[in-house]
Amino acid sequence: MATQHKEIDQQTLENLLYLSRLSPESTNMETLKKQVDDIIGYFDILSKYDDSENPYDAYPKTEADKLRSDEIVQGLEMTDVKKVSKDFMDGYFQVPKVLGEGV
Repeated sequence: MATQHKEIDQQTLENLLYLSRLSPESTNMETLKKQVDDIIGYFDILSKYDDSENPYDAYPKTEADKLRSDEIVQGLEMTDVKKVSKDFMDGYFQVPKVLGEGV
């Protein structure tokens, strides 16, 4: 890739080395500088494209803002809950065992 774009300076390269926990002794600085310059060039290419369009327009609109109102309403009475199932005992519903071997 031709480097016709802005190149990274030495201080920024040293800061990148520090942030990535690389040491200048263990890294070929010329290769790293060329790679970072190439990455910056890719961003220059991407910045040429128009991004003014809203990316969320591709998705259907939802009614997320129209949730139910936050009002306290009367709950079920215990006698009504007991009518839901015949397997209601001591405030709990009895359900079949689903863990273990005898399923």
